Amino acid sequence: MTEVGGNRCNFAICIYKSLHDYYNSRNDNFQLFSDNAMNELHVWDRLWVNARLVTMTIGHGEYGLIESGAIAAAGDSISWLGSMDALPLDVRDKTPDIIDVKGRCITPGLIDCHTHLVFGGNRAREFELRLKGATYEELLQAGGGILSTVNATRQASEEELLAAAKNRAEALKREGVTTMEIKSGYGLDVETELKMLRVARRLGEEDPQLDVKTTFLGAHALPPEYAQDRTAYIQLVADEMLSRVYVENLADAVDGFCEGIAFSPEEIEQVFVRARELGMDVKLHADQLSDLNGAALAARYGALSADHLEYTSEAGVDALAQSGTVAVLLPGAFYVLKETQKPPVELLRRYQVPIAIATDANPGSSPVLSLLLMLNMACMIFSLTTEEALAGVTRNAARTLGLLDDRGTLEAGKRADFVIWDIAHPSELAYMIGANPCAGIVKNGKPVAR
Repeated sequence: MTEVGGNRCNFAICIYKSLHDYYNSRNDNFQLFSDNAMNELHVWDRLWVNARLVTMTIGHGEYGLIESGAIAAAGDSISWLGSMDALPLDVRDKTPDIIDVKGRCITPGLIDCHTHLVFGGNRAREFELRLKGATYEELLQAGGGILSTVNATRQASEEELLAAAKNRAEALKREGVTTMEIKSGYGLDVETELKMLRVARRLGEEDPQLDVKTTFLGAHALPPEYAQDRTAYIQLVADEMLSRVYVENLADAVDGFCEGIAFSPEEIEQVFVRARELGMDVKLHADQLSDLNGAALAARYGALSADHLEYTSEAGVDALAQSGTVAVLLPGAFYVLKETQKPPVELLRRYQVPIAIATDANPGSSPVLSLLLMLNMACMIFSLTTEEALAGVTRNAARTLGLLDDRGTLEAGKRADFVIWDIAHPSELAYMIGANPCAGIVKNGKPVAR
């Protein structure tokens, strides 16, 4: 607040009045804002005060931090945020609900941008076998791995899959996840793939705390009934499966697994060509176990993201930079599979490729239901800074889902999805292991009951 002419007056209001008077004096038919704009500026439903605002905006210092701030919501959007000193004069009188967070941190709602949350059964027994020396490839060739989950998912009803997915989502929601992506890929036939996507859609529709973006991953593995005819299966994915997914509006994007144990770049390209013909976004599991130039393939089709990337070359990183594709790193899978080749983080930094972090929650290679744990692993295993890790589950995660205009940072006009943390500094979110300092969640401008 500032003193003007002996009266307390907010600086922004003074600027408004000066411009309003000036322009109206120049032209009686011109108004800078509508007659009731001054009142509309401060019609807020809720106001959170005495907060450390971790805005995650670029160009505003580390974390975009506002040390002593306030944030207001009108409807489902952020209507104002800034320092406590800049709060409009009459805001407390006009805002019906004011919440004092007492110095706690507020971040954007967390986004888990790569999950396989809908599936049947589990693979705990395979986990045990892997500890005894069996490799991921050996399990897959013996009918385990993805294929064991395919069998369980095919047998499960839609209601059974939904109930299991809801339980898994609860763990992520408790840690402040307000948006997630869910892939199909454990059906590998038309009806089960559609069933998985319907379940994922329902999860988002029926949960007021959670928005779900769905991704069709029919090109995840070769089902046993097509073991001798890869060409026919890829044609099934690109033609009938994709057409049904598109007509029924069940997916927001199309993914594929480009790897020696899955599909070749040429096979994935057939799927991508069809996806692009339908106007659908694409993304890719790329270069996880070997360098098949998956990153370059993803970039060539303008993919939203390329995920894993342990074996990506400098040429692949350059291609990602040129296309604006986000690199999604998945430390959970790296850890569980006991990989040794790390993603090229220094190259990603040098080429200024945005880096996102996700759980890759799935029953086999990443049975992870803690996004906060992934922050710590991203720092400790992949050597990200704590700020890079947090950007990876907020701003850059939003980019991988095509949602950066709506969420991922705290900015006026964006969706009022944010988390209140009982911490003094945002670095604590990556520093702590096994703790959950979430003290409150706001979704669409409304506090979530916990």
